[in-house]
Amino acid sequence: MTNALQRRIERQAFAFVRGAQMRELLELAGPLHDWDAFAESWNDLEIDTHMADGGRYRRRRHATFEAQAGQAARRLAHAPHFQTRDYNPLNGGVARWFAPVTESTGNSASLRTILAAAQALFESLAPQASRWFIELHQFRIEAHADQFGQPTPEGMHRDGVDYVLVMLVRRHNIASGTTSIHDLERRELGSFTLSAPFDAALVEDSRVFHGVTPVEPVDVDLPAYRDVLVATFRRQD
Repeated sequence: MTNALQRRIERQAFAFVRGAQMRELLELAGPLHDWDAFAESWNDLEIDTHMADGGRYRRRRHATFEAQAGQAARRLAHAPHFQTRDYNPLNGGVARWFAPVTESTGNSASLRTILAAAQALFESLAPQASRWFIELHQFRIEAHADQFGQPTPEGMHRDGVDYVLVMLVRRHNIASGTTSIHDLERRELGSFTLSAPFDAALVEDSRVFHGVTPVEPVDVDLPAYRDVLVATFRRQD
């Protein structure tokens, strides 16, 4: 990742990177030759059954990794995702088991490149960090005529980690889905919409809140969904 991107995050605690630039930055870290197959894996996600609002609009898979500073991430045994209610008042407070990211997706060149690029950037922001715990989430948010999709049903929030990467994989037949960033006093710092593949938001989680508006179908007779990859990085030293 570039020094300019590092400085943007240092200055304002977040950065929005358009897809063309993000792809160029990723390709400096490794190959993306299997991107099409990687993106297709979002067609094989499972319904999130832990939604306290009763919604069935979210599909996902989950995986955990660890990485020593300067070394490639290593996948860990499958484990639940846990957030306290301080960070997730809707779904927090319980260990949530999700379907695991498949072996082929977890070993894909595209995912390895994304993790390597994000890790390099976050290590430039936290050079004292020696070890990272990484959680990976594949999300598909579906929208229907009778139920809009909620990318962040918990509302404006923080994730309780150090850094977050949110990258769009695909949008199909949806409107809205605007990301907004707020400071710790809830004042808006910026907003943008992830609209093209590789569009990305990079967030220093301890300094800002983030949230995404609901998505709705453009044509109610066709499938409508928003596919994103979320990777969170938490220091372990």
